[in-house]
Amino acid sequence: MACAAMDMSFLADPSRFAKSHWEDEDCNDELAEMLECEPNGFSLAPVMNPSTFCQDLKKSGDAPGLTDFKKGTTTLGFVFQGGIIIAVDSRASMGSYIGSQTVRKVIVINEFLLGTMAGGAADCSFWERHLTRLCRMHELREKERISVAAASKLLANIFFSYRGRGLSCGTMVAGWDKTGPNLYMVDDQGDRYKGQRFSVGSGSTYAYGVMDSGYRHDLTLEEAVELGRRSIYHATHRDGASGGVVRVYHVHEKGWTNIVEGQDVNELHYQYAKEKGLTGTE
Repeated sequence: MACAAMDMSFLADPSRFAKSHWEDEDCNDELAEMLECEPNGFSLAPVMNPSTFCQDLKKSGDAPGLTDFKKGTTTLGFVFQGGIIIAVDSRASMGSYIGSQTVRKVIVINEFLLGTMAGGAADCSFWERHLTRLCRMHELREKERISVAAASKLLANIFFSYRGRGLSCGTMVAGWDKTGPNLYMVDDQGDRYKGQRFSVGSGSTYAYGVMDSGYRHDLTLEEAVELGRRSIYHATHRDGASGGVVRVYHVHEKGWTNIVEGQDVNELHYQYAKEKGLTGTE
């Protein structure tokens, strides 16, 4: 398939892509005060069409593999008789490069809502924090907390409007509202699913295997926390893109509680091996 070469001449003056929209305005006193809060520029990618650059670059063949984002994570959530358990790892990676072992992949939306992030860390973090603002605005307008269904729908609508523009997000929205505990999964295509248990990320197949084998709706809180922790550990053991520490949250009628703040998966490896009568070095 023949493709036309991309015109890169615009790179001669990339500064024009980072100008403030106020920069060429004559400032009066009122506008000057506004400018104090306005950044000098909001940098866009220095390309002719930022919204389609990823597709254009891939079609051109100039940089094969550059836009094939190599990401990895493991997040999971399930509903049980005591509410919802959310468990995540903490590794940020790109291929074989480990960027961080301390990423917080659970984002607090409000005191009754939590979101998880899998995929591009910047995309998930930005849009879920934007969702936090939208939920707060709803609460101020309507004088009541937003429902879990409505919050997840807001996020799905945002992702749907950005389809094809390079977003990489696989998120869960978990919370407690008037209808009880609710768990939704939302992806970057704008798809939205309600369910009893989900796992998202490169290690999700391993987490599903452990979670499905031990899941019951009548689990006690201690059993549910241990199931979430064990599922994440086994995923990090088999998936090189997942790792760091395990964090476990419990969503209940009075809000949410961080049950496990950060337990090293290496410690869990030897702990679980000891329970089997092994040393962990086999």
